[in-house]
Amino acid sequence: MSDKIADQISLFRAQITNRKFDDETLRILDSVLVAKDVRSLLQVRSQLKEFLRCESLRIIREIVEKAVDHKLLIIDFLVRAFALSGDVESCLALRYEALVMREMKSSSNPWLHVSYGEWFTFAEHCLDNRFYSIAIKASEKALTCIQMKTEIQPPTNDHIEKEQVIEKIKRLNSVAVISDASQSVQAQAAAYLKKKILGHKRKISPICKEKTLSASSLFRSGIRKRNRRKLQEHCSLLKSPATQC
Repeated sequence: MSDKIADQISLFRAQITNRKFDDETLRILDSVLVAKDVRSLLQVRSQLKEFLRCESLRIIREIVEKAVDHKLLIIDFLVRAFALSGDVESCLALRYEALVMREMKSSSNPWLHVSYGEWFTFAEHCLDNRFYSIAIKASEKALTCIQMKTEIQPPTNDHIEKEQVIEKIKRLNSVAVISDASQSVQAQAAAYLKKKILGHKRKISPICKEKTLSASSLFRSGIRKRNRRKLQEHCSLLKSPATQC
């Protein structure tokens, strides 16, 4: 890692530590992620992901009592930071939190209303990144939104278009459900095979041990028999001269 990159990382850390949630901080982060070789880039990304995850938890705790609009601005900053650093999981997790927060507060703050389009786009991104269970929830939210509203974004009164959108959301939901089930089955199968292999090893170990012990006993028994035979032969030889005398 070059000294320039190291300095930029230190500067970015300082900006976050000082709670500078602005475009300048994001530009610094973006400038850090320009390592020429893959190894350096992966190393930098790993460091930044770990740092951002730790700091984001502290930041979220700090803004608990803040106004909703202030929370959303900071969460949006963190979402963009995670996206730049390549942390898809954290990025999607915070986007989901922001959408849920807006939905909960929208009754008293209409401007926070989450449209079906926002839920659908989020569901697509989750599906693309294999977060199937979240994609299911998001697509269900999108379906609820469009079924409750008579308007479609962009506004239209075309009933046919509305039905087409509903079918599109349902298809996405079905794909997510099937993918989630398949993922669960694969996980269960992997766990079963692992358990079976471990069980098989446990069964084999005592048998091998028993065979080893049996072979060892037979070997020792053979030695004892051979020694007794040699002793008897030796005694016979000792007795023979005495008899002849």
